Amino acid sequence: MPSAPRAPLPAPGPTRPFDIALTTLAPAVWGSTYLVTTELLPPGRPLLASTVRALPAGLVLLAVARGLPRGAWWWRAAVLGALNIGVFFYLLFVAAYHLPGGVAALVVAVQPAIVLLLGAVLLKEPIRPAQVAACLLGVAGVALLALTPRAGLDLAGLAAGVAAAVSMAAGVVLTKRWGRPEGVSLLTFTGWQLTAGGLLLAPVTLAAEGLPARVTAANLSGFAYLSLIGALLAYAVWFRGIGRLPALAVSVLGFASPLAATVLGYLVLDQGLTALQLVGAAAVVAATALAQTSPGPRTGRPSDDPSPAPGRNTVPAVKGKP
Repeated sequence: MPSAPRAPLPAPGPTRPFDIALTTLAPAVWGSTYLVTTELLPPGRPLLASTVRALPAGLVLLAVARGLPRGAWWWRAAVLGALNIGVFFYLLFVAAYHLPGGVAALVVAVQPAIVLLLGAVLLKEPIRPAQVAACLLGVAGVALLALTPRAGLDLAGLAAGVAAAVSMAAGVVLTKRWGRPEGVSLLTFTGWQLTAGGLLLAPVTLAAEGLPARVTAANLSGFAYLSLIGALLAYAVWFRGIGRLPALAVSVLGFASPLAATVLGYLVLDQGLTALQLVGAAAVVAATALAQTSPGPRTGRPSDDPSPAPGRNTVPAVKGKP
């Protein structure tokens, strides 16, 4: 059964500062994940944290929007839900439990470089020197933010962080490639993915971790924050940004996550800020600005439009594409 047509995307034009600022809100909120995980959630339960973060928010959105996938979007929503939500959440929480927040953020910060490579393969976007420079500058900035003398390394945490970056990068590129079905609202689209990711995690959570014998008020507040703010709100603005900005530009905005984690550590946990960390923060901001000013692909259509031109066959003609 053919999939529903994709929604029309904005006409070509300069990137709007409002879109950038709003999209940055999502990774900034995700930067608080490390603080909430260590301070409010039950220890040693990454699967439970991931499931409770995704599934309630997804079900709320589906109940409000009352729209289900059709045709190919059943499996596409499942794939995106796994990459953007289910697998990514679990690996992110594993990294957060095994590594200091800044180190976990540093490992996940390789995501823009992976997006750059996947975008060249799946979106046929050429790799430009300014884009490579933005990725390298951003990772260097995150390294200065995170690698303090107290930063410890753990092999399981490092592996989980790298795998989380690969999962999220693939999710960003495929979300860009497939677009959003015509007539499907942003909240419905977000609800599909949160629900799919949560349903993927739920049985694994029950089998591997079970439910905690005791849940405190602090635990409940942490779960509520991650679900309503960290998932429902943050992913809605994130997917909106993917639809309006180039894939790499969106991904580089993810550098706001370790920056937010560092600032929260300073404000809430009384962690000091060194001169090198301040330089790192400046490098992160510069990398983000550099990625936003890089030109898009030289085509007759918007750089963020993954759909074919009007009147063309909706089956991609590029060899090797699904």
